[in-house]
Amino acid sequence: MEKRKKNFFDFSLLKRVFQFAKPYKNKFYISISFAIILAIITPIRPYLIQKTVNVYIQKGWIDLLLQITFWQIALIIAETIIRFYFTFITAWLGQTVVKDMRVRVYNKIISLNLSQFDKTPIGTLTTRTINDIETINDIFAEGLIPILADLLSIIAILFSMFWLNWKLTLICLIPFPILLLATYYFKESVNKSFHRVRNAVASLNAFVQEHITGMQIVQAFAAEEREFDKFKTINKEHRNANIKAIFAYSIFFPIVEIILALSLGLLVWYGAHQALGLPEAQGKEVVGQIIAFMLLLNMLFRPLRVIADKFNVLQMGMVASERVFKVLDNDDFIKPSGKDAYAPTGHIKGKVEFDKVSFAYTDENYVLKNISFTINPGETVALVGHTGSGKTSIISLLNRLYHIQKGAIKIDDINIENYQLDALRSKIGVVLQDVFLFSGSIMDNVTLRNPEISKEQVLEAARLIGMHDFIMQLPGEYNYNVMERGATLSMGQRQLLSFIRTLLYDPSILILDEATSSIDTESEQLIQKAIDTLIAGRTSVVIAHRLSTIRKASKIIVLDKGEIREMGTHEELLLQQGYYYKLHQMQFEKQQKVA
Repeated sequence: MEKRKKNFFDFSLLKRVFQFAKPYKNKFYISISFAIILAIITPIRPYLIQKTVNVYIQKGWIDLLLQITFWQIALIIAETIIRFYFTFITAWLGQTVVKDMRVRVYNKIISLNLSQFDKTPIGTLTTRTINDIETINDIFAEGLIPILADLLSIIAILFSMFWLNWKLTLICLIPFPILLLATYYFKESVNKSFHRVRNAVASLNAFVQEHITGMQIVQAFAAEEREFDKFKTINKEHRNANIKAIFAYSIFFPIVEIILALSLGLLVWYGAHQALGLPEAQGKEVVGQIIAFMLLLNMLFRPLRVIADKFNVLQMGMVASERVFKVLDNDDFIKPSGKDAYAPTGHIKGKVEFDKVSFAYTDENYVLKNISFTINPGETVALVGHTGSGKTSIISLLNRLYHIQKGAIKIDDINIENYQLDALRSKIGVVLQDVFLFSGSIMDNVTLRNPEISKEQVLEAARLIGMHDFIMQLPGEYNYNVMERGATLSMGQRQLLSFIRTLLYDPSILILDEATSSIDTESEQLIQKAIDTLIAGRTSVVIAHRLSTIRKASKIIVLDKGEIREMGTHEELLLQQGYYYKLHQMQFEKQQKVA
């Protein structure tokens, strides 16, 4: 609770939120102006009604009565128009700030170092980008500005009541301590319920997303009933959290109505008592005051009914903004390239050099230790080793997905840290073991919506890979929707599409990470043929468990526990009868047993 209060009163946090509204400060000032105008004109109508009753009706001034009625109608219309624009502008301001903030957050997320995605759940970043930022919208639409408008209205109404009759006002406010106490407990109860509801929603989202993704496992092991029972338990907690919030509302609003009724009762009692104790002329004036006070009390209670709820909304918006700013303040991101950063045009030579490189994903737990090797332009180098030996880490560093702790990596004798990042990565083509396809057409997936890639280039690359005929048989051909993660295609077909994608970007350096490990023999033959064409004239780094696929490599680097154990050609390493020889023998014996 203390932490939530701290968030609410953290004005520096609120100031940061309103920095996003700075480009739209004119709209902000207009909304504040409308709030002030509404506060000023709200009590005028009850005053006019009092004058109507005490003067025009009692004295029988029919002509003037029509005139003042006209002005009251005009005032209502003006108030309605101003209130419409106030509501619209505050909502517009909130949505516009949300749009800008979401763009800023997403831009920050895509620039974070890959290590952040290794240790941060995807669902957390999704929540920050969508749900939390949407909650920040409420700071504008339902929070601070509406609260300010309500407070101004309350002050204006109370001032008017004291100005009209201070004794009658004090009598009407006798039940107000009960209202303040009820509002406090309502605010605290609903605040706790909101947090409980948010946690329950997060649990529901996580459970449903995870189990829909893993539905094949659930059904394969006949675990539907057990998982369904778990879902019902989480769903029940969500219902109970909401019911508790509903219970608080169900108690609070009737209490407000009772307090209003008490205030009105005291108003009528004291007003009637006062009127009866005065001369007839003065007593008649009290009648108009009573009617005006009835209207003013209803106007006073209208914002009081919802102001506690709005404070909760504001507080939740502040909590959400704190979470969002943690993402924006994350300093583990890819630093923008300086003005002097190297940005080569056209093809580069493709010389790759690792000079005493050591790298750790976390702290001092090095997964690569003192790695040094050189790949000359046009050479094909293969990386082999057991799982966890550091093969994938090497290619991730080459693409500058992570920062190294020690040593240097150079391409064409220039440290990769001195390259413009986009220019560097545009020269390196990657085919990963776990192919990721986005929901959308084949065309969108292979071009990644790059307008510079023509359809003719796509067709040529597909023919080179041997996928053109298969694609033409699909419904919609190149516009065929592969669905989420390429669910409608086989593993081999997804792998072949990733080759088309790489071919289209015409890289100078090619990285193949287990490119043929998850496909059948027929698909492997297609890919191997495409690889032979693709690597011609390019520097290539190949990772493969199937040693038969790397015999033609110019050099083979054998890794073990993050260190280079051997280096040489296929024949040279076999003659050494070391690590590579053992790997080769184990794989050869395994193939014989399978055969």
